[in-house]
Amino acid sequence: MFRKILTVSAVAVATALGACASGPTPYQAAAGYDRGYSEQKIETERYRISFKGNSMTDRDTVENYLLFRAAELTLQNGYDSFTIVNRDTDKDSRTRGYGGYPGFSHMYLSPHGGWVHGWDPFWSTSSRYEQVTSYEAFAEIVMTRGSKGDDPSAFDAHQVSQNLGGQIVRPSGAE
Repeated sequence: MFRKILTVSAVAVATALGACASGPTPYQAAAGYDRGYSEQKIETERYRISFKGNSMTDRDTVENYLLFRAAELTLQNGYDSFTIVNRDTDKDSRTRGYGGYPGFSHMYLSPHGGWVHGWDPFWSTSSRYEQVTSYEAFAEIVMTRGSKGDDPSAFDAHQVSQNLGGQIVRPSGAE
C-alpha cells in the first residue's frame, strides 16, 4: 500500500514538473512570473534591466533578450541609442533528481520499542540526476538621443531591435 502511494505521488510530481518545463523562457515581462525581463528606472535616462531564463534558456538567448529589451525600452522612451555602463550574467547550477521512489521505507526491530517504521531519504530506486543551469543577465544603461558615437559600449537601438528582432520568441498567444 505504501509503495502504491509513493508511486502515485512520484507520478503526480513528475507530471506537475513536466507541465512547468515546456521550453525556454519566452521574451516576456517578469511581472507575475519568475522568469522574463524587468527594469527599474534609476534616473531620467538611466535604467537597470535584467532578463532571467529557466534551465532550458541558454546564455546567448538570455543576453540577447537583455540587449533587445534595452533597445526596446530606449525606443519607447524616445531615445536613439544606449550605452551599457555595467553588465553581468549570473549562472545558477544545481543538481536535480527525478524518477524512482523519493526514498526507501522500511520496518525494523528496535531494541527499545519493538517494530519501528523507518525512512531513508538518500536511498532510492531508479533515481536519475542531472545538472541544470539557468542564467540571469543584468545591465545598467544610459539612453541618449542621436548617433551612438564611437564608444564600443554604445548601441544603436534601431539596429539592435532590427537585428535581434527575428530571434525573439514571445509567449504563445502574444503578438
